[in-house]
Amino acid sequence: MQFSIPLDHASLPGHFPGRPIVPGVVLLERVLEAIELANAPLGALRMPQVKFMQPLLPGELAEVVLEGEAPRWRFRVLRDAALLASGEIIAT
Repeated sequence: MQFSIPLDHASLPGHFPGRPIVPGVVLLERVLEAIELANAPLGALRMPQVKFMQPLLPGELAEVVLEGEAPRWRFRVLRDAALLASGEIIAT
């Protein structure tokens, strides 16, 4: 699933003034959206491993890549070939 976060997203004004970057929690929201698009709505979750490697700037195009199936998925968030975030999500 591809996505971009608009410049007027509500999370950006304080994160960080003068040089906004997309908060990690917003990236994780997009990962959950991708999982729910391919499956059903999720209930309680665990995220035993999440790593953020590089920032995503507002307006940049990124992609969520999923591997696995319910109840466990591994994910990567990419901007072109650059790895922005990766981890594992488990539905409980």
